[in-house]
Amino acid sequence: MTPLYMDEHVPRAITIGLRLRGIDVITVQEDNFSSRSDPELLDRAISLKRAIFTHDDDLLIEATKRHRAGQIFYGVIYAHHLRV
Repeated sequence: MTPLYMDEHVPRAITIGLRLRGIDVITVQEDNFSSRSDPELLDRAISLKRAIFTHDDDLLIEATKRHRAGQIFYGVIYAHHLRV
């Protein structure tokens, strides 16, 4: 599985659960990359060769723009915060 980069809005319990299942996860907070813009977060995930996991609708919109423009990135996993 692709390693993950967790957006700062994802609850810690999800990160812990993924790690307990052997998933390689780095959080934005651990990376000292909190409070950055969505484009910066996507760029950081690319530089780390990780898919980004988010609840943020705006980040999903930014990723869609990049996808439509043919820009390559490692993926976005989006989960609505009320449906996880």
